Amino acid sequence: MNSTTGQPIQKMSFGRMPKPWASFNLESGELVAIDRVDVGKPAPGKVVVPVSVWVTPKK
Repeated sequence: MNSTTGQPIQKMSFGRMPKPWASFNLESGELVAIDRVDVGKPAPGKVVVPVSVWVTPKK
C-alpha cells in the first residue's frame, strides 16, 4: 500500500514477516521503505495470514 494515497501498489509473497526497517524494490524498480506492517487474521482452518505492508518511496 502506498502510505500517501492508501492505494495498493502490488501483491508480493514473503517467506518470512517483513521487517519494519527494511527497504526493497518494487517490480517497477522503485526503491521503497516500509512504514507500517498490518497483520490480519487467518481464514478459519488456514495458517496463512494476510499482511499489508505500507511503504513510501525512498529518495
